[in-house]
Amino acid sequence: MGLQEIERRIAEATRAAGRVEGSVRLIAVSKVQPPDRVLAVLDEGQRLFGENYVQEAAGKWPAWRAEFPGVCVHMIGPLQTNKAKQAVALFEAIHTLDRSSLAVKLAALAQVRGGSPDLFVQVNTGAEPQKAGVPPEALDAFVAEARRLDLPVVGLMCIPPEAEDPAPHFALLAGMAARNGLTGLSMGMSSDFEAAIAAGATHVRVGSAIFGARDYGAKA
Repeated sequence: MGLQEIERRIAEATRAAGRVEGSVRLIAVSKVQPPDRVLAVLDEGQRLFGENYVQEAAGKWPAWRAEFPGVCVHMIGPLQTNKAKQAVALFEAIHTLDRSSLAVKLAALAQVRGGSPDLFVQVNTGAEPQKAGVPPEALDAFVAEARRLDLPVVGLMCIPPEAEDPAPHFALLAGMAARNGLTGLSMGMSSDFEAAIAAGATHVRVGSAIFGARDYGAKA
């Protein structure tokens, strides 16, 4: 499909939702993609990317940042507490804050560094036992806890269950964000980003529709 087509569809969905042009940011999910595909998208002008693995990001983005000014990379995969120090040095935002131990670790690192990446709280809107995320009923208390730690929580993130209509999950996330005074909504992927935009997404995470199918066997 390619970057330009995705950008066109995002712009169209933004207009259809009656939203301000440019109010939705495209995160090009470059995890496990061959370097030539990522470089092609960089050459097209895309500057915001998403990665799932700290080690993979550390191995490729420092050099590309030097070559392509203005690049931002967001962490969109589960973050192990023991990788937090490396993550805060690598990413402009982390979309997967999902537990108290990670919040405490990030707060301690922020004290040392004098700042923190922007943070999105991941919410397990489908109550899926195999999936990370704060349960919806615990979200308000968790956001309050993160704020007490002086963490820069800017929004919420979710990944709806694959077999369900994503729209109710997007609406649920938007409602929780509004209730907590949060403006960021990281939701929507290759198959459902237009529905997410209609529900208020500020960040959509699109990978395969831009880069092509991933070969997970090739991941280091």
